[in-house]
Amino acid sequence: MTKVPPQSNSDEVRILILSRRGTLYSTRRFTKSALRSGHEVRVLDPLRCHIVIAPGGGTVYIKDRPIETPGVVLPRIGASITEYGLATVMQFEQMGVPVVNPSQAILASRDKLRGLQVLAQNGIDVPRTIMSREVDHLDKILELVGGAPVIVKLLHGTQGVGVMIAHTREALEGLLETLWGLEQDLLVQEYYPEAAGQDLRILVVGSQVVAAMRRVARPGDFRSNIHRGGEGFRVDLPDAYRDLALRAAMVLGLRVAGVDIIESKTGPKVVEVNSSPGFEGLERATGLDIAGAIIDYTVRYAEEVREKKQAA
Repeated sequence: MTKVPPQSNSDEVRILILSRRGTLYSTRRFTKSALRSGHEVRVLDPLRCHIVIAPGGGTVYIKDRPIETPGVVLPRIGASITEYGLATVMQFEQMGVPVVNPSQAILASRDKLRGLQVLAQNGIDVPRTIMSREVDHLDKILELVGGAPVIVKLLHGTQGVGVMIAHTREALEGLLETLWGLEQDLLVQEYYPEAAGQDLRILVVGSQVVAAMRRVARPGDFRSNIHRGGEGFRVDLPDAYRDLALRAAMVLGLRVAGVDIIESKTGPKVVEVNSSPGFEGLERATGLDIAGAIIDYTVRYAEEVREKKQAA
């Protein structure tokens, strides 16, 4: 396991964290870590931002005045504010502010289908997945994903919400008809019984894997998410898993990412890549200072961008 790098001793950097609430665990940990390292930090709800677009550029307003330009932006864009949050991130990008995770990378990871398409196109093994709106072809859908049981996922679910299992053809038909009737786009995905309700959450920061844990679903559930009652245990990763997680984050363009991998009979498969990974369970399972690692990288990234601009 790669050790979490020491915190930066660089000059003070003005860090702006885009987050709905400063009381969230990750936001509180980021704030504490940044202040401890001697940096200025501000937490801002993207929904409070006014995006001003004008000839020759634009800016971001808070209430009735333009925001003081930050040294770097650390976006924590949740599923509930993806569109507005991404517009805010993009505006900071257009202002020339370094942003840890770019808006287009966040967009790709937020859409489960788009994320899987990008991963598969770049040779990364993912579960067999179908997106369809026609129940008439249900038998073919089942055939293509290896038969029942299958996993059904809402396109924009998060933290295990919107992830279901259909054990039979009849159950799948009823589930699809109900969700399609509610105008929900969804994915039908191959189920791997050998995973036994377990997966690996791997945290990528920059070009390093800084932590990993095995997540185990609570009894009676197949979802291993910590928010759904799963438990996390520290794990030492094989090099192949480490390389897979790094490649997955890289092809999506994410500098900070939580990569979820399941272990199947045919090898590890990337199930999802999260651009705003929670890490409370990961810190608890590993004892590592995840917030410090991310803040340290955020500062280094801002410095790298500044140096490149000065050298240009």
